[in-house]
Amino acid sequence: MSELSKLKISEARDALKKGEVTSVELTQACLSEIEKADALGAFVHKTPELAMDMAKAADANKAGGDLNGIPLGIKDLFCTKGVPSQAASGILEGFKPEYESTVTTQLFADGAVMLGKLNMDEFAMGSSNETSVYGNAVNPWKRGNDDAQLTPGGSSGGSATAVAADLCLGATGTDTGGSIRQPAAFTGITGIKPTYGRVSRWGVVAFASSLDQAGPMTKDVRDSAIMLKAMSGHDPKDSTSADLAVPDFEAALTGDIRGKTIGIPKEYRMDGMPEEISKLWEDGTTMLKDAGAVIKDISLPHTQYALPAYYVIAPAEASSNLARYDGVRFGHRATLDAGDGITEMYEKTRAEGFGNEVKRRVMIGTYVLSAGFYDAYYNRARKVRALIKRDFENVFADGVDAILTPATPSSAFELGAMKDADPVQMYLNDVFTVTTNLAGLPGIAVPAGLDKNGLPLGLQLIGRPWEEGDLLNTAYALEQSLQFVAKPNRWW
Repeated sequence: MSELSKLKISEARDALKKGEVTSVELTQACLSEIEKADALGAFVHKTPELAMDMAKAADANKAGGDLNGIPLGIKDLFCTKGVPSQAASGILEGFKPEYESTVTTQLFADGAVMLGKLNMDEFAMGSSNETSVYGNAVNPWKRGNDDAQLTPGGSSGGSATAVAADLCLGATGTDTGGSIRQPAAFTGITGIKPTYGRVSRWGVVAFASSLDQAGPMTKDVRDSAIMLKAMSGHDPKDSTSADLAVPDFEAALTGDIRGKTIGIPKEYRMDGMPEEISKLWEDGTTMLKDAGAVIKDISLPHTQYALPAYYVIAPAEASSNLARYDGVRFGHRATLDAGDGITEMYEKTRAEGFGNEVKRRVMIGTYVLSAGFYDAYYNRARKVRALIKRDFENVFADGVDAILTPATPSSAFELGAMKDADPVQMYLNDVFTVTTNLAGLPGIAVPAGLDKNGLPLGLQLIGRPWEEGDLLNTAYALEQSLQFVAKPNRWW
């Protein structure tokens, strides 16, 4: 039975349609694996009864979509009706929404089964899944015989762990500065951040509204295409949702990239880049060339300013978005002393409810938005963002179809390794990924190889806006050449 949880979405879909397996059997297999995997900290709100009810309904519904009967994990950032949705924060303790996010509504309408809610960094602020009120999510991969626990990346660390450890067939993630692609690379799975506006943000707890975008985290490119189609579409409840038709992303997976132009940005050749990552990037470039693509050196001159701009804009938007958590309407409320007024209630509630990283970013955001510093920091960052976006527009206008880069500057590091480090060291994990969020472009991470310690490394492809089908096909061609099949040894 446990072998069923190892199936890819496409394999399970075909087996379900042929009657070789039932959704109840698939769901039971995943629930069994979840119960054995508490050491990984991936699932934080398990919903076995709901999952079995959904599985039975899927088995009875022979006319369901591609995800009919497929067991998925849902990141705790997505509001799910009647199920705790805390964004991994103490300030939302006990919050059970009376509504369903658009993304989960669409997945469930397609027949998907929810196994439970997945761990994450608090309010999606983090690159290691160490800021969660639930505790750390743990990477299922280990360094050789070393027992040190490793980060699965963040903020979608629970989603990455659950998919990599075969606890579910796929999972939802969100990506504000790399939070789908970085954990996907750290755990040897595939993750795509679509174009900003392709997937509705309604019912997804906000971090930075102009950067946040939901996407799938899966075992391969085909599964990402299947999930992305179900998640995408115009939503009148989200003013940033694009009113565009949703292509059949799976149908685009021909593997034929002959004549496509792949850009290699010189600015991504960072000082101190590990030789293994540099070689992987070169190997990936060669594979795409061998598949018929034209390789072109390109320049994205404002890349060096991306991280500073991101870490001004994202905290500024977070400061505004998190102002609503005040202990009045829902979630945690601090115990007050006699004589305390509403100001003291706000202060104590937010001090108790928010973790240190969230407090840090809220304070940074409030600072850069303050009257004396708005122009010096926030407005300047917005101008840099426009220049970064223009860099990509110029490259695409010059005939480039996709851009190949590393996904991360390293493989997974030890949990706690950066606990006492300068926070900027943690922020550097996003160095290859934040540009796509600032420019609103689609980006995908695919597993590309193992480092000397046997840990996964990923490559990233960045595509033209709204051309996820073409991007997925290029990733599919790369995946076919890479032939990454390694899995973590089950130690949990």
